[in-house]
Amino acid sequence: MKKLTCTLLGLSLTAAGAVSAKDKPLDLGIIDVVGVTPLQSSQVAASKIPANIQTVSSEQLEKAQSITLADYINRYLGSVHVNEAQNNPLQPDISYRGFVASPLLGLPQGLSTYVNGVRFNEPFGDTVNWDLIPAGAIDSMALYPGSNPVYGLNSLGGAISIKTKTGFSAPKHEIEAYGGSWGRHSEELSSGWNNGTWGYFLDLHHFEEDGWRDFSPTKADQAFGTLSWRGDKGSLDLTLGGNDNNMRGNGAAPIQLQQQDRAAVFTHPDQTVTRMFFSELAGSYDLADDIEVSGNAYFRQNRIRTFNGDNSNYGACDADPTLLCDHGGAVVEDISGNQVLAADAVEGATNNTSQTNMRSRGGTLQTAFAQDLFKHKNNLTVGTSYDYAEVHFGSDTELGSLTNTRGTTQSGVLVDESRVRLHTNTSTVGVFLTDSFSITDDLTATIAGRYNYSHINMEDKYIKDPLKTLDGSHTFDRLNPSAGLTYQIRDNLNVYGSYSESARAPTPMELSCADPTAPCKLPNSFVADPPLEQVVAKTWEGGFRGDLDELLGKGDLKWNLGYFNTINHNDIIFRRDAASGLISQGYFSNVGKTRRYGIEAGTTVNYPQLFSGIDDWHFSTNYTYLNARFLDGFDIQNPLDTTQAMAVTKGNRIPGIPEHIYKANVSVDLWQRVSLGIDGIYSGNKYFRGDEANSTAPLAGYWLFNAKAEYKVTKNFAVFGKVDNIFDKNYNSFGVYGQANEILPGFDDRRFVAPGAPRAGWIGVRLTM
Repeated sequence: MKKLTCTLLGLSLTAAGAVSAKDKPLDLGIIDVVGVTPLQSSQVAASKIPANIQTVSSEQLEKAQSITLADYINRYLGSVHVNEAQNNPLQPDISYRGFVASPLLGLPQGLSTYVNGVRFNEPFGDTVNWDLIPAGAIDSMALYPGSNPVYGLNSLGGAISIKTKTGFSAPKHEIEAYGGSWGRHSEELSSGWNNGTWGYFLDLHHFEEDGWRDFSPTKADQAFGTLSWRGDKGSLDLTLGGNDNNMRGNGAAPIQLQQQDRAAVFTHPDQTVTRMFFSELAGSYDLADDIEVSGNAYFRQNRIRTFNGDNSNYGACDADPTLLCDHGGAVVEDISGNQVLAADAVEGATNNTSQTNMRSRGGTLQTAFAQDLFKHKNNLTVGTSYDYAEVHFGSDTELGSLTNTRGTTQSGVLVDESRVRLHTNTSTVGVFLTDSFSITDDLTATIAGRYNYSHINMEDKYIKDPLKTLDGSHTFDRLNPSAGLTYQIRDNLNVYGSYSESARAPTPMELSCADPTAPCKLPNSFVADPPLEQVVAKTWEGGFRGDLDELLGKGDLKWNLGYFNTINHNDIIFRRDAASGLISQGYFSNVGKTRRYGIEAGTTVNYPQLFSGIDDWHFSTNYTYLNARFLDGFDIQNPLDTTQAMAVTKGNRIPGIPEHIYKANVSVDLWQRVSLGIDGIYSGNKYFRGDEANSTAPLAGYWLFNAKAEYKVTKNFAVFGKVDNIFDKNYNSFGVYGQANEILPGFDDRRFVAPGAPRAGWIGVRLTM
């Protein structure tokens, strides 16, 4: 064993000197260049980008002890908050400037997400499954603000670009394990190596917990690896990844039930299983010192299966109590065309299941030119991308009954009206350009644009009636521009401003549920589709940024202050249908304009040896004022009386978005061996989802504090631990309207909330070689 350890250490030391410039991991303390396209191979000085880009390094992820990238983003990045709608640590709704990247079908996704230049928004609903990539495989992440057209569809409010590790960027071997509250334990093995020409990286991760709420266990197995080659002028990376995750998060519960027992669930199970396979070949070649060609080709398959145990809207018919009827009084038929008989086994509960099989393939090719133009520095990147996705979606509603714990039984009887068998294929072509031109050494102009063309075909494999079939063909295209300026007023003071546009095409899921005369039960039963308009976002933003390093004397102090204003045209939301009288039924609709504007301010300080020669201090803070409102009126279902409609008027706040977000963290390194830190988050009040008219009191805001510590026993061995919610605060991060009194008599309050986790702690060890 001793011989093996020495060999591994020797390999790691040999590889450490073989890291090429493009493989070096980001360091927030010294970072001065950022990628300007999803491939990230073309880079420009951050001071020349007319936006405030937030970045994350692998070292920061490890030091923060974040279980996922989404967990880190929520705690440390400005203008970000989380709605824990699923109440599962691997399935959060991440919201940035009021735009969402979520695993939940039905939410209007407004952030694009890329991994190594490959689009990771799912092709059926543009959702983002945060559980697919292990945090230990991430080398860096950049969060780009605004409606940057270069990042393609869904970049309404921003874009997330993730770069994974290689044997050149992470030439070390590491074993990490931790465990603690709720039976949670995690084991991760990563290994990276290179000999200057060839390299590999591999990350294997297992995560498991019982969950802090009832009936909420989760197990995730993830694998990610890259085989790399580096030459004098070129590089190649072959990346393979896969996962097998089984997650249960039982969502929001009636507020009256939550007041009795925060760990209780309303109905169960609520299960999501994801199985992904990902493959990508990426490469670059320097045609000259100032011309680089880069590209990738990928194949991605993701199979998602859901099982949601819910209450039922079916009961014995008034006219003939021996038969089962729906909410409107129509007799229920099964998938064989037989009338369903009323019986205890088919009354009281439903099992809503879905199976989504998605296969995507495509690639990107771009060329970056760093040649001077008219004797002025210039960075030009042009490229094109193609993505093709096939989706086979199926869903069913099975009748059942409730158990004593409000779990569901299975009868084997499937409702004909709710069955969906939909096949879709989507072709998307993009052509993009971005150019940064230095008018003077201090003044830089940036222009960019992208033309998107999307064609969606939908084929109904179950309903053949031409008046009801989901068959359809839709085409969307648009040229989106952007332009901006940056000016270096002083060496430590920079000002920037920009205008940008981006678009989001309606997803196949939204197009299949867009008829107000025939609402669907999200996301299980779809109906014939009238057309929807694509959403177009237009953003103005500007601000100042700089440093006060000279004033500080030693260490560094970075700060930023900015303003943003984004207006969505033809925004799409899910409108609950008053005519049906069901709070879970509705349709997707264009609702005119919505606006999200606000102010962002941030500061980061690193100050060595503040009180003595042994203590190095780190401090950061971010504040966001976020005003998100509807600019046009429309009707919705009254959340307190589902049979009545009510008006949303201009100026009503968009639900689920807080007006104030504040984050701060402070940490200290002692003797360069002991690290102690505490972070705090404030999320302001927000309206319940379903109350677009702001007719009821909002969900209260909350403060949340967490702590972490690490002790480096030796250079290669560390012990670490953390405590979340150290003051055991009872808080709710998400609210929605539902109906509980049919199952829980006397529970007439229609508010459902997603309770935040109580105080919990974990300890672990890390061995690095």
